[in-house]
Amino acid sequence: MEKHVLLLGGSLMQKPAVQAARDLGCRITLVDTESHVLCRPLCDSFKQINLTDTEKIVDFARSLYDKQGLDAVFTAGTDFSYAVSRAAEECSFPAHSSFAAKNASDKLLMRACFERAGVPSPLFAEADAETASFDKKILEVFLRNYSLAFPLVVKPCDNMGARGCRLVHSISELSSALKEAIFFSETGRAIVEEYMDGPEFSIDALIYNGELTITGFADRHIFFPPYFIEMGHTMPSSINEAVYRDLLEVFADGIHALGLSYGAAKADIKLTSKGPMIGEIAARLSGGYMSGWTYPYASDFNLIREALILALGGSPETLVQNRIKTNIHDSAFEIFEIPCKRFCAERAWLSIPGTVRETFFFDKARCCEGVKDVFPRICENEHAVFPVNNVEKAGNVIAVGSDFTQASNYAAEAVKTVFLRLKPDNAATKDFLEQALDTSFPPSAFQLPPKTIDRLEKQVKDTQYADGEEITLLHCLKKHADLLDWNGRSLSETVCMYNELRAAGLINGAKSGAGVYGKKFWHYLIRGGLQGAVFYSDNE
Repeated sequence: MEKHVLLLGGSLMQKPAVQAARDLGCRITLVDTESHVLCRPLCDSFKQINLTDTEKIVDFARSLYDKQGLDAVFTAGTDFSYAVSRAAEECSFPAHSSFAAKNASDKLLMRACFERAGVPSPLFAEADAETASFDKKILEVFLRNYSLAFPLVVKPCDNMGARGCRLVHSISELSSALKEAIFFSETGRAIVEEYMDGPEFSIDALIYNGELTITGFADRHIFFPPYFIEMGHTMPSSINEAVYRDLLEVFADGIHALGLSYGAAKADIKLTSKGPMIGEIAARLSGGYMSGWTYPYASDFNLIREALILALGGSPETLVQNRIKTNIHDSAFEIFEIPCKRFCAERAWLSIPGTVRETFFFDKARCCEGVKDVFPRICENEHAVFPVNNVEKAGNVIAVGSDFTQASNYAAEAVKTVFLRLKPDNAATKDFLEQALDTSFPPSAFQLPPKTIDRLEKQVKDTQYADGEEITLLHCLKKHADLLDWNGRSLSETVCMYNELRAAGLINGAKSGAGVYGKKFWHYLIRGGLQGAVFYSDNE
């Protein structure tokens, strides 16, 4: 008999779940906040419900169960695992308990669970709008009461994608960060916690029959403080075996502390100077292309399909057949893993603020060696910003290689190939480009030493270049020719690519007979990379 699945979320991150359900012969009912979502045409029926309205989702699931028959509730890459567990409980489907899923959805409850169980995680305190309005002295008392000292991290209690998440170093920064975090919180609450230093990792796992199977372990690449922007991940991790085991032990302890027992779990975890510490554990699989793309490419294992089989109450035979037991014994779970067969790297590209006029070289990027996918997130006539969270990046590339370095290099080559040309006469673009070159955030594309910036601002003179004549790198910049921008394009490559665009007549200046390139041009190029240089030409 055909199985019926209720899927929460219809964006690109849920497409592998739709494909897995189709592969299993399921009928799919999709729920999403928005009516025009990518996966809607791929499903059998659609219901528009705000995904934050758990009770409406539960009522709808119960209605489907009673009137049409329903066999599972599922999500991947969203933060609505609590709604999945509540609906599953209502329909008597196997899933994490709603109590455990709530612990894994609310960062304050999560930290409290870890604290009671002795699982290493940062010191923390709850904050709300009243806390954000405290004056300096009261905020200082507030921090002392919880033994918190700068630097600190402020984040919403109940959101994902690094929305409203920020590093702070002072009381004045704390107050504004709290207001931002509370704005992104569905419940108007924020968490203030000690900053965890060290490299960060993502882990995916499936929990079944008292066993924990690791289904993905990746290095995360985080940039641009005071925000935490993931510019990609690479798997399998480059860490050594002993550290890997230590991190897995803490992950397993955290899962047990939250009460997760059936289904998916994912962690963001750090190797700090104090040892492994958990950032968060969620009762779902990873978004950010990990569970649906990079892990399947690296392992040949369809993780989403196996998670859906669990949600349907089935036996995960492929999971059991492909896993191997780890040598970790001191844990609440038997721990297994499905190892990777090759390396896979996901990388993002960024844009400076503005409205996209046209895009270049996406097809060329798709043809780069090792590249499996290119996912533009911002296209023509859409507005771009410099990201302060993980949903504001301009696009992503996924590549596969025989080792960590090769996969990373393949992805990096594709990222630096693509180019977004912005519309001229845009105030947001101009404001960004005219900021000082040593601005801390958003940073300049090329972060030069202060002495070089001083020479650039004081000594550069206007130079006129004839049609067809190549722009040459300034003498004071030549020793920084290999400096990379946010998208991995070097300073010399940026100038070369600008010359190629100009020679091909794709930007202003090639057919006009001459162009003037002086201090403003170089400021725009250093501040905004290739986008800044082309914006100069389009406006001047």
